[in-house]
Amino acid sequence: MNMGTKIKKILLEYLVLVFIVILVIVTAIAEPKFMTSANLNNILRQFGPLSFVALGMTFVIIGGYIDLSVVGIMSLVTVVTVSLIDVTGQVVALIAGIVMGAAMGLFNGLLLLAGGANTQAKALFITYGMSMLYGAAALIFTAGGTLHMSWLTTPQTVFAAIGSGNIGFISVSFVVFLVCLIVLHTFLSATHQGMAIRIAGGNKMAGELSGVPVNRSLVLIYMLSGLMAAIGAIVLFSRTTMANPAAGKGYELNAILAVVLGGTSLKGGYGNVLRTVLGVLLVTLMANCLDLLSVTTYYQTVFKGSILVMAIWLDNRNKQQGGE
Repeated sequence: MNMGTKIKKILLEYLVLVFIVILVIVTAIAEPKFMTSANLNNILRQFGPLSFVALGMTFVIIGGYIDLSVVGIMSLVTVVTVSLIDVTGQVVALIAGIVMGAAMGLFNGLLLLAGGANTQAKALFITYGMSMLYGAAALIFTAGGTLHMSWLTTPQTVFAAIGSGNIGFISVSFVVFLVCLIVLHTFLSATHQGMAIRIAGGNKMAGELSGVPVNRSLVLIYMLSGLMAAIGAIVLFSRTTMANPAAGKGYELNAILAVVLGGTSLKGGYGNVLRTVLGVLLVTLMANCLDLLSVTTYYQTVFKGSILVMAIWLDNRNKQQGGE
C-alpha cells in the first residue's frame, strides 16, 4: 500500500473529524459569535437529547433494522412523565417514564417478530406506523396542548438537576450520558449478546445457522432504542420545562444521520457507539452553524438530507470496494 492510498484510507476513516474541524474553523471565521461561551453552552444543550436517541439507534442499525418510532416514544414519554409528577412524585414519575420507553421499544420488537419483519424496509414502515400511534396517543392525552412544569405543585428538584444542574463543572445530563455511553460500549464490544447483535445484523441466516439468538437480539435492540429515547425525552423536557405532544419531531432523522455519519453501516453488522458520538457532534454543530449563519429551516433540511445521501453513498461504495 503506497503513501497516497494510506492517506486516503486515513482520511476516509476519520472523515467525520475532518468535517468537524473544517466546520468549526469556517464558522468561527464567518461568525465570531460561534466561539462565545453562550453559544458553546447552547451547543451542549442541543447535543444532550439527540445523543441519547442516537446511542439507541446505533444498536438498531447495527442489528440490521431501523427505528422511526422514537418520535412517538419521546412525545408520549414526555407528556406522561410530566403529568405523573404531581400524582406519584418526581422520582416515581422519572422511573415510570424510563420504563415506559423501554416497554414501548420492547413492544415494537415483539410486534416486528410476530409480523415476520425480517428486513429493514419492513421495520421502517412498521415503526413509522407505531410512531404515528404513539404520537396520536400523546396528542389525545393532552388534548393537543402543552404541559408546563411551572403549573405543577410538586417540587421538581430532580428534573431541575437533570436540566440545568452540575456536578463540579460538568452538567448532570452529561454525566448521565457518559454513564450510558460506557455501559452501552462495554455491552456492545465485550459481551456475547453484543457480538450476537453484530452477527445477526451482518447476516441473519448465517447467525441462525450458527446458533446466534437472532430473535432475542431483535427484541433487545428495539427495547434499548425505546429506553434511550425515553432518557433523551426526559433530558429534553427537563431543560425546556414543558411537555409538548410533538416533542420528538425531527429526532429520528437527526439520529439516523448521526449514526451513519459516525460510520455505522446501514446494512448492519458494523459500527460502534463511540463513533456515533462524533456523528452527533457533527449534526449538532451543523445545525448550530447554519442557525448562526441565518440559513432558513428549509435549506437546513435540504443540507441534512444531502449529507445523509452522501454518507449512505460513501458507505455503499466502501462496501463494494471492500468486496462485501
